[in-house]
Amino acid sequence: MQYHCMVVKIGTSTLTHGTHAIQYPCIVELARQICAIQKEHCQVVLVSSGAITAGKEMLGHSNLAKHMPAKQMLAAVGQPRLMAIYEQVFSMYGIKVGQVLLTRTDITNRKSYINARGTLESMLTNQILPIINENDTIATDEIGIGDNDNLSAMVATMLEADLLVLLTDIDGIYDGDPASGESQLIREIRSAGIPQSIWNAVGGSVSGLGRGGMLTKVQAAEIARRSGTTVAIAKGEDNILYQIAAGEKPGTWIYPTLDALESRKRYLLASAIKESGVQIDVGAQKALLKGGSLLPVGVVRVQGNFQRGDVISVFDSHGKSCALGRCAYASDEIDRIKGLHTDQIEEKLGYLYADEMIHHDDLVLLQGRGGEHESGA
Repeated sequence: MQYHCMVVKIGTSTLTHGTHAIQYPCIVELARQICAIQKEHCQVVLVSSGAITAGKEMLGHSNLAKHMPAKQMLAAVGQPRLMAIYEQVFSMYGIKVGQVLLTRTDITNRKSYINARGTLESMLTNQILPIINENDTIATDEIGIGDNDNLSAMVATMLEADLLVLLTDIDGIYDGDPASGESQLIREIRSAGIPQSIWNAVGGSVSGLGRGGMLTKVQAAEIARRSGTTVAIAKGEDNILYQIAAGEKPGTWIYPTLDALESRKRYLLASAIKESGVQIDVGAQKALLKGGSLLPVGVVRVQGNFQRGDVISVFDSHGKSCALGRCAYASDEIDRIKGLHTDQIEEKLGYLYADEMIHHDDLVLLQGRGGEHESGA
């Protein structure tokens, strides 16, 4: 299988299959496909709408509440119900699930972002399927993301996913109103930006049950592709996920202009606190040149102040910047654990965020074998 990490977003219209209730067979089919994909060694993250609809089912409300407190009440009632269905169905396929509720603050606040990413990565490492939804019970216009299409794109960016799949109730993006019978399905978009004609075509497309529509899907695709993630927008029909994972191209495909590796390098280079960082010994520098991660044992000095998750400079034994990387520990923590072996970190700090100070996937070398910038991945 060509993908290593896939984020799948399923909306209310797909879960309800044209009705006003969550359809159990839809979730069974979803679980079957995800199970098959996981067996091919591809990590899967599910972003799921449906909490408000599940709440309406539980309380017998037939009309969508118009004011925020009622919607949040329905979400509070419906989210546990939705997760109970997911847990019951996925357990039939031997898959453990975990709930993750996010708001915009969790994405935009650096500390929360790092914690959220660490939680998701830990779940994936332990073969737990993250099921993500916006935390509708507390989300407001100020902290809410507004729709799960954009949330799924943010999650895909956070996890540097290869592929984001946005499931919908039509075949993909059309060049006009798909109900007219005259519009054509757009099979792929490879241009540097989403063409204005497509923005015009999807501007009025809204789903009646959920908050999304084709417009928010195109917005999400624009976010994800900037980070090197390929996006597929396709109809949520039987076996669609496995077809996509196996290399078929149903629906509309939106390709990034940069691959994920180049996008990560640019992000690290642009966001580094270049005057702050750590100085390493010769052995650590050799390990980095061979594609290794930076461990505390190779650090001899801390320079400046920085927080966990900051992108910092790595200085060689002569004081020259040789790499940039996203650090798993703050400067004061590194000052306490520098020179120690990994198995001594928890004893010294009382906790362990990561075995590596900078993982090789979060590292860009400034002094490669050929003297050019290169990734440490």
